[in-house]
Amino acid sequence: MTDLSTTLGPLRLKNPVMAASSEATMTEDGIRACLDAGAGAVVAKSVNESPAAARQLYIADYALLGDDGDPVEWQQRTGGETLLCRSGLASRDGWLEMLKRANNHARGLGAHVFGSITVADPEPAAEIAREMAEVVPAIELNVGAPHGREARAVKQITGPEMVAQYTRTVRDAVDVPLIVKLPAQADSPQALAAAARDAGADVVAMIGRFNGFWPDPLTSEPVLGSWGAVGGPGMLPVSLYWVSKTFAADRETPLIGTNGARSAADIARFLLSGARAVEVASAVLLNGPGVLGNLVTGLDEVLAAGGYTRAADAIGAAVDRARAYADIPPNPEPLRPWEET
Repeated sequence: MTDLSTTLGPLRLKNPVMAASSEATMTEDGIRACLDAGAGAVVAKSVNESPAAARQLYIADYALLGDDGDPVEWQQRTGGETLLCRSGLASRDGWLEMLKRANNHARGLGAHVFGSITVADPEPAAEIAREMAEVVPAIELNVGAPHGREARAVKQITGPEMVAQYTRTVRDAVDVPLIVKLPAQADSPQALAAAARDAGADVVAMIGRFNGFWPDPLTSEPVLGSWGAVGGPGMLPVSLYWVSKTFAADRETPLIGTNGARSAADIARFLLSGARAVEVASAVLLNGPGVLGNLVTGLDEVLAAGGYTRAADAIGAAVDRARAYADIPPNPEPLRPWEET
């Protein structure tokens, strides 16, 4: 059996499979279900200081797109669809008490519940973090929510200076480990990771969902009736790119990979690219919390098949084997695989 334990700074996780902040972790029952399924950690649904951010949940909508791009009814889903969504945040009413109860449940399972803040302004985020730090062992500061490009109640921070400002403000307010979750759409998520680290982040999570837009060619109506955020297998190579590049530049700062993992092999791909843990959201929404247990079991099998007895030994292994373009020996003739029969 593979030793699946991993570390995120001072935190030890029994396995690297995490439930990401999502609608699946918006209630105590949902968080408990993810924990009971076997997740090493669960990130609770985000909050912030803006009542409008919580009200936005009442205009939330979710669409599934099949391989051909056509919408798929939720009852007909297979689990491999692309998710296009418009979302909001949780209400703060009773939130701290719920987090405390959920984390007590997690501790009995050798797991963790983390609080999450999707930012609006830095000072209120620091105050919320200070309150959360009394009841959870770590806090995720999400500066990369894709809905920040569309909604006024949250912000998407895409510049290193602002990432550093938000990180530093919250870091000064709390002593618990601070995870900073970064956006996908920035000039360089790698530069944002360095800024977060230098400003006091203990762990960096990357990358958030991309924004998306999908018109129906028959009706000319956009799916969801608006822009949204995209989660799906097509995002995985991009997420792995930025995780691997960030790991190559800085092997000390723990990384959490997210955006695109749907299978145990995908979890392994994140580890091989340099992540120490992996957040899963869309797979839980499509398949239910039980998928987390399947991912843990499957990861054991995938790593064992790859010759690993410890998950920790897989971290960054593929990065060590990657070569720069200039270091790849040339072929006698340019390849033209499309011409092969």
